[in-house]
Amino acid sequence: MHQVFQLLGYFQDYQLTWSFFLDQLVAGLTLGSVYGLIAIGYSMVYGILKLLNFAHGEVFMIGSYIGYFVLTAFGGAADPDLPYALVIALMFAAAMLGAGTLGVVIERFAYRPLREKRASRIAPLISALGVSFCLQQLAVIFFGSAPKQYDSFAIDGGSLFTRVSIGPFEIQYMQIFVIVLTVILMLGLTIFVARTQVGRAMRATSFDLEAASMMGINVDRVIVVTFLIGSALAGAAGVMNGLIFQNVDPYVGFQVGLIAFAAAVIGGIGSIPGAMLGGLAIGLGRALSVGFVSSAYQDVIVFAILIGFLLLRPSGIFGVPAPSKV
Repeated sequence: MHQVFQLLGYFQDYQLTWSFFLDQLVAGLTLGSVYGLIAIGYSMVYGILKLLNFAHGEVFMIGSYIGYFVLTAFGGAADPDLPYALVIALMFAAAMLGAGTLGVVIERFAYRPLREKRASRIAPLISALGVSFCLQQLAVIFFGSAPKQYDSFAIDGGSLFTRVSIGPFEIQYMQIFVIVLTVILMLGLTIFVARTQVGRAMRATSFDLEAASMMGINVDRVIVVTFLIGSALAGAAGVMNGLIFQNVDPYVGFQVGLIAFAAAVIGGIGSIPGAMLGGLAIGLGRALSVGFVSSAYQDVIVFAILIGFLLLRPSGIFGVPAPSKV
């Protein structure tokens, strides 16, 4: 009888461990979806301009603030003036539009003049860092340094965070929403790039900017569309991040932007599928390290993975090694 109870105890421990692992897996996929959407912006801009747009994290941060202000404008999460689903839809629409517009403005006034003057490769990088710190400090001045609370737990009695059982594990409605919306946005972007005229122009420009210009492609228009789409996705990720973590502050863009940049490098910077895969890998790494090691080591593990990729496969998962000139 003692052996039977011992076996039952092992079985229960196994179930708890397996259930906990699945919980961390879903949390990692949710977090990775956010990182992947931001990483796509890095990859799209780098694929066309060979520019590391370090202001992209701050665009994500502004998108998160826009979502917060839309939520507040319609009465807050506790008692909104409109149906909850409509409020959330307006949050995403406003954040994507505002962040996309901000991305276009940054390209027009911070990067295009340097490109037209054929400035050195280091000049746009310095300009990107300057824009990043400028946006961060403007957010501190206008919004304050204290975090703004989304308080989306109050939405519909907290039902967005209700857990539902799917097979052997449980998942929140919010996690399902984030993952499904990310898949929809990825499919939409894939179809746009593959089947539209502008998408084909983007692929041609990323392959050879000068040749695309000589063939009659409006390169400036392609670059504007690239910044618009990448920044809009970052805005959507900002709202997702606010809904998941319940707050936003002026410094969130710097940290999340660095992690998303690492995801873009791991996936192969310049590759859209690689950026999403890298984001999922980073999200899973952070979630599993928090669950099974310690939250103190999550960033150490993430950047150790980045260093490992840089040493073993510098071009990333889907990246193409640069041809060596002889």
